[in-house]
Amino acid sequence: MPEKGADAGSADAVDLEHLVSALGTRSIVLVGIMGCGKSTVGKRLASRLGLEFVDADSEIERAANMTVSEIFAEHGEPYFRSGEERVIARLLQEGPQVLATGGGAFMSETTRDEINANGLSIWLKVDFETVMARVRRRSTRPLLRNPDPEGTMRKLMADREPVYAKAKLTVTSKDVPHEAVVDEIVLTLADHLFGPGQSNVS
Repeated sequence: MPEKGADAGSADAVDLEHLVSALGTRSIVLVGIMGCGKSTVGKRLASRLGLEFVDADSEIERAANMTVSEIFAEHGEPYFRSGEERVIARLLQEGPQVLATGGGAFMSETTRDEINANGLSIWLKVDFETVMARVRRRSTRPLLRNPDPEGTMRKLMADREPVYAKAKLTVTSKDVPHEAVVDEIVLTLADHLFGPGQSNVS
């Protein structure tokens, strides 16, 4: 139930049980460029909604018994993408859940079709400066292991953002506390599932 006295326009006013019920068996699928916050925000969103959080890359690593970087190095990107399609299709049968996908997953038309059929996609949109500040903290990104990671990131964003824009919903992942982004996702989901301004329907 929404909290008593909560502002009708705030995330606290959203009836989370009703929100999850409205999902049915669909998964909330977070898509976007590496570093946009899919895993960190996704874990908090799942906790807020009382759902399981699943990271597609972790599931791929478990299935292959190798890290994503090792799969790229030993077998190449096409091999990884093929496995990614199969793993995400399987995971989408296990909803409702919050599913974080790898940065390139949504580029697959097959995966987009699976997500449209069994999930609700949300693009976590992020600006270049924010995402570079985040990914510099980690050296495990195989696509950025080259002499010009900034140039690579600019090209990736230019190539991928028109496809990410096909997601059902879009939320901007700003450089703010993760809980603030979760609030924005909850409100966006409520508007979509219940209709604008109906976030506190019970």
